[in-house]
Amino acid sequence: MNKDWKTVEVLQHSRHDWLNRLQLIKANIDLNRIDHVKAIIEDIIIETQNESKLSNLNMPEFVETLLTANWRSFLFRVEFEVISLKPDCGPLDDFMASWIENLFDCLSQTLGGYGENVLFVAIDENKQQNLRLSFELQGTIENESTLFDFLHESHEKTISTEVTYFSNDEVHFYMEIIENEK
Repeated sequence: MNKDWKTVEVLQHSRHDWLNRLQLIKANIDLNRIDHVKAIIEDIIIETQNESKLSNLNMPEFVETLLTANWRSFLFRVEFEVISLKPDCGPLDDFMASWIENLFDCLSQTLGGYGENVLFVAIDENKQQNLRLSFELQGTIENESTLFDFLHESHEKTISTEVTYFSNDEVHFYMEIIENEK
C-alpha cells in the first residue's frame, strides 16, 4: 500500500462519498423519480453489505487497499463483491495486498485516460476452497502486453491466473491461490 491513511483523511473521503450519494438521492426526489431513488438506496445497501463482508476477511492490508482504491488517482474505478470465503485468510494478507496493489499499478499503465474504466472484483473460493478473485475489466485497453506480462509472472506464493476473455475494451481473468495438498 503506497499511502498511509490518517483518520481525518479517511473521514473526509467517506463524508465526500456519502454527500455525493445524498445529493443524488435528493436530485432524484426533486425530479419525482422515486424508482431511481429506490434503486440508489438498494445499490448502497448491497455495497455496504459487501464492504462488511470484505472487512470480516481478517486481511486488513488487502481490505484497506480495496476500500481506498477509489480515493486514489487511478485511471479506473473499483467495484467488488464478496461471494463466499473461508473464514481465516489472514496468512495471505500481505501477499494479497501486494499483489492487488501491483495489479492496480499495472492497470494504470495499461488503461487509457479517456472514458470510463471499471474493474469489478469478485472474491470467492475455488473448488478446493482456496482464495479466488475473478476480475472483469471494462474500459480502454491501450497496452495489453503489460497486463498479460503481469498476469503470467511468477510469485512467491503459488498462484494461478487465467485470462478467459479479451477484447480491446474488456478483459475477464481470474487469480487463485494454489495450496499444496495436505
